[in-house]
Amino acid sequence: MDKQSIHLTIPPRMYQIPAMAVAVGSAIGIMRGGRAAGLRFLAENAHRPPRTVQGWYFYKKTKNYRVMLGALQGAAKEAGRLGAITGGYVLLEEGIKRTGFGPWAEVGAGAGTGLLFGAVNRGIWKQAVVLGAVMGCSLKGLNMARGSMDKSV
Repeated sequence: MDKQSIHLTIPPRMYQIPAMAVAVGSAIGIMRGGRAAGLRFLAENAHRPPRTVQGWYFYKKTKNYRVMLGALQGAAKEAGRLGAITGGYVLLEEGIKRTGFGPWAEVGAGAGTGLLFGAVNRGIWKQAVVLGAVMGCSLKGLNMARGSMDKSV
């Protein structure tokens, strides 16, 4: 190894968890966005149904394209939203661990993520913080149980 090279080690959780959230968000967005676009197209065109075979062909073709576009837009929106939330959680957790509050990293990251989510969605910040802290406590409990199972095996 070269003495002047710089090495950056990123914990696998920093990219695995947000990547999985982006995948799940994409699946959710495809379903929701496609369904909403299809219903929107039907509502917009309910007053003028096609009258010919060619008209029905273009009606269905246009609807399919609109559904695909809506699905892709919904996937991008949900994937970005879930990826940002989980990325914030992982960054908060890692930051708390590096400041010396390692045993409380999950709880602090959950409460911090809830606080950020509540700041974006005004009016629900109290519930978001409490839910984030509860989820952080749950994750801490699961990690503790996993650690005790590893020691016993």
